[in-house]
Amino acid sequence: MNASLNTPLRIKQFVILHKELDPDDAEITRTRKLRRRFVYDKYQEIIDAMYAEGVPEVKVRATVTYEDGRTSEIGRSLKISAVGDGGA
Repeated sequence: MNASLNTPLRIKQFVILHKELDPDDAEITRTRKLRRRFVYDKYQEIIDAMYAEGVPEVKVRATVTYEDGRTSEIGRSLKISAVGDGGA
């Protein structure tokens, strides 16, 4: 599928985030629509790392709010993965 896209639109790299996008964090609506501007602003460091040359991973820190109201800070290292050509 990636091979059929025009060159400027071809997916070259991706990152698996440290958490699911969540309506409680205002990243998506209750009807599961992505709040693009908010997500771009919140994850801009990760997006910039994906477009930078030769960056294999990006370190992130995030505050997690649990259902009972407690909060905790976590740190993760997210690997930036390249998309294979799929034999095409």
